[in-house]
This record gives sequence, structure tokens and C-alpha cells, in this order.
Amino acid sequence: MVIVKDADLREAAMSGMDEFLQVFVKAVKDAIGGKLSSENLEELNADQITLLAYDILHKEVMDGGFVQLIHNGYGPFIFRNPFAKVLKLWGMRSLSKLIYEAHTLFVKYGDEIQRDCSDDEFMALFERYPEFDSLDDAFVENEEMWTAEIAHYIDGHIDNFAMVELEPGKEDDVNKHSE
Repeated sequence: MVIVKDADLREAAMSGMDEFLQVFVKAVKDAIGGKLSSENLEELNADQITLLAYDILHKEVMDGGFVQLIHNGYGPFIFRNPFAKVLKLWGMRSLSKLIYEAHTLFVKYGDEIQRDCSDDEFMALFERYPEFDSLDDAFVENEEMWTAEIAHYIDGHIDNFAMVELEPGKEDDVNKHSE
């Protein structure tokens, strides 16, 4: 079971979208023992998996682009799962479209990019596959908007992501407001 504390959510929401998302990412990761595997993937729902996929996508692409994401072995998780489809269902058409475009390049170049290589060979991958550059740029340019859209989606569907644990004594405050 994925649990987030109401106090953590309130604090994160005041700090920004990234912090708000990370409360949920951390809670999901904690619930599965800190590491995503094919076994514990079955313990999560589609929304939780999509959130983890966005977290991976975000970290990898912001650090080294789609080439790095694919080289580090995340291509199958991002492109062979319904990640882009779920993003579209969440109303995130532009990010979904970007993932589908990157999928086309993953199919074309994925095997070559995923091969073991030296650091120099890895750096050369960026020059060998310039088709990813415009996708990397588009992600970086839209990252804040997409992160905000995901945070907004989570905020409107919190129960799909985690159970919110209220602080002791706060339950009565909630009940007073509903009377």
C-alpha cells in the first residue's frame, strides 16, 4: 500500500510542483522496496507506474537526453509499455506525442544505443543520433509545464496514487468541515 502523509503533501505543495511529485514518487518507491522490478510492478496500478515512468523519463532526459535514457536501459520500460497512451488519457497530448516520436527512434536505433560501450563511445552516440536532439530540446522546453500538468492530475486523482494519512487529531477537523 502506498501512503503519503498529509503534512508532507502540504509542505511539498507550498515548495513547488517538483516537490509535490516527489512525495508521491518516494511513497511509491518505498512501497515497492525502493527499486522497480518486474515482480513488484504487479503491485502497482497504471497511474503509479506512469508516475514512476515520468520520474525516470524526467531524470534521464534532463540529465542526458533520450540517448542516455535508452543507453541506461530504460527504453523498454518507457516505450514498450502504455506510458504514452496513459499520458494521453491524462490529457497530456503533447508529451504523449513526444514519447511516440521518441519510440519511433527507439525502434530504429535502440539496439545500437543499448550496447555496452566505453565513456568515449557513449559520448559519440549523441553525435551519431542527432535525430534525438529536437526531442530532447522539446522536453527541456516543456518540462515545467508537463511537470505541472502531472502534479495537477495527481492532485485531482490522489486516491489513484496513494492513501493520504492524516495527522492524529486532524480527522476531527476534517469531519467538522463536512458537517
